[in-house]
Amino acid sequence: MSTTFVRDTDVDRKWILIDAEGMVLGRMAVVISNILRGKGKPFFSPHVDCGDHVIVINADKVLLTGNKLDDKKYYWHTGYPGGIKERSMRQLLDEPRSDRAVTNAVRRMMSKGPLSRKIMSKLRVYKGSEHPHAAQNPEILDVAKLNAKNSRRNIA
Repeated sequence: MSTTFVRDTDVDRKWILIDAEGMVLGRMAVVISNILRGKGKPFFSPHVDCGDHVIVINADKVLLTGNKLDDKKYYWHTGYPGGIKERSMRQLLDEPRSDRAVTNAVRRMMSKGPLSRKIMSKLRVYKGSEHPHAAQNPEILDVAKLNAKNSRRNIA
């Protein structure tokens, strides 16, 4: 028997479209990160970028469970003494770049390193329902059908 290793050039990449409206952020981010890494493919190798391209639309309509809108905080430091800053998830979603909530959730689920940064370049997140990738004929993936807990569409 011989073990075959897949190369980056051998991978046939698809385009996947995910509608984030009414989706739970963390559960959707897990599905997206697995698709980006290619974990569902039979030839997955952790040292090769073998995942697909992912397009996320309606990123500003993502939902969170519990009190995470007010309790979840994002911290960063400016580099100056006493320069710690914080922003709640509600403030992040109210900003003009509210699509960063989805990008940050997926990025923080990936391993750190050069391969992960290359994989993250295949993620495209858009606030509205329009996207410029119609020519790639993306397959629509309904994340809500994968598990009933993935969606909060029936809860107002």
